Amino acid sequence: MLELIRQRLQQGPRRALRSDYDLYEGPDAPIKQSDAVRRAAVLVPIIPRAEGATILLTRRAEHLSHHAGQISFPGGRADEGDANAIATALRETHEEVGLTSDRIDILGRLDSYETVTGFRIVPVVGMVAPPFDLRLDSREVADAFEVPLDFILDSTNHQRHSRMFRGQRRHFYAMPYQDFYIWGATAHMLVNLAEVLGDERPLEQSEPNL
Repeated sequence: MLELIRQRLQQGPRRALRSDYDLYEGPDAPIKQSDAVRRAAVLVPIIPRAEGATILLTRRAEHLSHHAGQISFPGGRADEGDANAIATALRETHEEVGLTSDRIDILGRLDSYETVTGFRIVPVVGMVAPPFDLRLDSREVADAFEVPLDFILDSTNHQRHSRMFRGQRRHFYAMPYQDFYIWGATAHMLVNLAEVLGDERPLEQSEPNL
């Protein structure tokens, strides 16, 4: 499975950009404010467990100014010293959950994603070699947990919900798992991962642009 993921991701992104705006329909769709976009990257950590591969996710601290309490990948805003999206994702992952880069094998990337709150995110996919001990930064992360990859790949778990946001109805993906409500950008990126792995096109080797 992990080798398949690497091969699929090396075919490159399927779209130039995905976004929260993709799920809006009709006259109430908000206008993008692309000039306010801030660069960010996250790590999509795949863990090869004996019982089956899992995805590591975090629950953000409640006091954060952006996406407080939401389920997310380790990651965050790019720093000026970051060489690329991989560097951002690895640095943020180490800061947030204590995983060091020597435990992570970068497999490729998913499609870039733009949030309605003004972030353009590059999801970097990496295999995390167990065993490892997480050290959560309580200033940013309240909890960490794993979701079976098979759950993510099952399209029957990909729900479409909506709610009011800033006076407009916002449509989004959701993947409730046990007591965790995975939704928004994180759920959309997981749908992207499922689409990549379910792609029936012949495999072609190429270098991903990170």
